[in-house]
Amino acid sequence: MSDANGDTNETNGVAEIRAAAPTAIVTGAGGWFGQNLVRTLVRQPGRERVRCLVATSDEVPRLEVLDAGVEVVQGDVRDPAVIDRLFDGVGRISVFHTAGVIHPTRGTRELFDVNVGGTQLVIDRARRVGANRFVHVSSNSVYGANASASEVFDEGSPFHPYMSYGASKREAEQIVERAFERGDLATVVLWPPWFYGPFQPDRQTRFFASIRRGTFPLVAPGTQRRSMVYTGNLVQGALRAEVSERAPGHGYWIGDAEPYELQAIIGTVRDALEAEGLAVTRRRPIRVPRAAAQLAERIDGALQAAGRYSQAIHVLGELKDTIACDISRARKELGYEPTIELFEGMRASVRYCLERGLPL
Repeated sequence: MSDANGDTNETNGVAEIRAAAPTAIVTGAGGWFGQNLVRTLVRQPGRERVRCLVATSDEVPRLEVLDAGVEVVQGDVRDPAVIDRLFDGVGRISVFHTAGVIHPTRGTRELFDVNVGGTQLVIDRARRVGANRFVHVSSNSVYGANASASEVFDEGSPFHPYMSYGASKREAEQIVERAFERGDLATVVLWPPWFYGPFQPDRQTRFFASIRRGTFPLVAPGTQRRSMVYTGNLVQGALRAEVSERAPGHGYWIGDAEPYELQAIIGTVRDALEAEGLAVTRRRPIRVPRAAAQLAERIDGALQAAGRYSQAIHVLGELKDTIACDISRARKELGYEPTIELFEGMRASVRYCLERGLPL
C-alpha cells in the first residue's frame, strides 16, 4: 500500500486509496490534534497549501512559520463571516473538522454553540464549494462507558452520549450524517479516545505533574481499561480517512492497538518521566474508592443539568469507567495501523514539555 497521497490497489481487504486533495482545510488548527495534523500535512508531497482556522491571535504565528503553504484565518467557528473567509477561493479541498470545546469555561451551552453550531456552518460551506472529503473528528463520549471491564466498543455499538459533551458531539455527528445521506458530501466520522502526545494543553501537563508528585488519584480498582490514542496515530487515521474509497458514510474508532488499565497508564507516565531524567515520588497514587467517583458523577450531572460545569468533578466521575474500543474496522477499511505505543508516546510528550520549559 502506498502512502496517503498515492493510489494503490486493494490488498488484504483494504479499499483502494485515492489521491489527496491539493488543499486541506483544518478547523481547530491551533488545538492539540490540529497542530500535529498541520505539521504532517505540510510535509506531504502534492499538498500545495493548508488553510487553518484558529481561535486566537497568538496561535497564528506558530502555524504560519511552518511552511509558505500555510494560510491562517483567525476567528470564531461560530461566525459565518469567518467561515466564509476560511473557504474563500480554496479550489479542490479536503476538510478536517477538529474544532470543538471539551471543557467549557462559560457553562454547558458553550458545548452546543461551538460543537453543534460550528459544525453546521463548516459543513454548509464545505458543501457549497464541493469539498472532496469531510473528515469529522468526534469523540468516544458519544458512546459513553462500557457496560463491563471486559467489553469493547466497535462501530456497531449503540450510542449512549455521556453528559453534555457527548450529547453535543452526537448532535454534530448527526449533521455530518445527514450531509452524506443527502449526497452533499463524502463524509467520514472518527471516534478517538483519550489523547496523548506533543502540543498538549495545560490540563495534560498538570496530569503529568500530579503523577510525578503522587497526587493524581487512582480510582478503585485501577484495572478499569481506557483506550488512548497517540496524536501521531490519530493523524495517520485522519489521513487514511481522507483518501480511503471505502470510508465515506462510515465512522471509525481510531486508537492505539489495545486498551490500557488505568493503573498501567499512571505507571507508564511515571516511567516516562523517569526515563527523561526527572525525579518521581516513590509514593503510591492516592487511592480513591469507586463510590467517591460515583458521587462525583452524580454531582457532575446535577451541575450540568443547571448549565454549569466543573472540569475536576467531571474528570473524577469518568475515571471509574472502562472506555475501550476495537480498531479492527479502521485497520481493515482504512489501512490504519498505530505505530506508537504508550511508553514511547508518553516519553515524546514529556520531552515536549521539557523542551518548552513547561512545569512538570
